[in-house]
Amino acid sequence: MHQPALKQDRFTYGDYRRWPDDERWELIDGRAYDMCPAPSRGHQAMVVELVRQIGNFLVDKPCEIYVAPFDVRLPKAKEADDQVDTVVQPDIAVICDPEKLDEAGCRGAPDWVVEVLSRRTAAKDQGEKRDAYERAGVREYWLVHPTDCTLMIYRLADGAYGRPEVRPLLGETAVGAIAGLTVIWP
Repeated sequence: MHQPALKQDRFTYGDYRRWPDDERWELIDGRAYDMCPAPSRGHQAMVVELVRQIGNFLVDKPCEIYVAPFDVRLPKAKEADDQVDTVVQPDIAVICDPEKLDEAGCRGAPDWVVEVLSRRTAAKDQGEKRDAYERAGVREYWLVHPTDCTLMIYRLADGAYGRPEVRPLLGETAVGAIAGLTVIWP
C-alpha cells in the first residue's frame, strides 16, 4: 500500500477536490491513499463481468450501479461535504436511494459494495475500507479474491459486520442487499 508524500497528515473532501484531475486518491478517516497504477487486466476482467451481470439485472429497477473511479463520500455525521474525511472509489457500488446521488457521486452508504482484491490494495480493502463501510452502514460488502478464487461476504446486522461468509468463486451467489440478484461465477 503506497503512502503519499503529502505535507499534512489529515485531509478532507475539500482538500481532495483541489488535487489534480489526473491523479486518483481515496481518503479514509482523513488519510490519503494513492490509487495509481491501474489495476491488472485480470482485475479489470472480473470487474467488467460483474458489472455486466449486475447492470443487466438492474435494468428497469430503481437501483443504480457505478464503477471506479466514482466518488463515494462517507460522512460520519451531518458535516458539510468539504469537511467529510472519507471518500472512497469502490470497484463497484450499487445505490438504491436516489437521494444519495448527485453530480459529485454518492453521499452516504451504498447498499452494496464490491472490491476485487489486488496485491497492492488488499490490506486496505480488508482493513480500513471494510471498517469505513461498516461504520457508514453499507448493507453488504463483497471482497473478491481472484487469485485464491474465494469470496468474502460481509452483511450488516445490528450495525456491525461480524464474521464474513467465505465461499468459493463457483456456481451462483445471491446478493442479500438486492432482492432477486444472483451472481454467476465464470
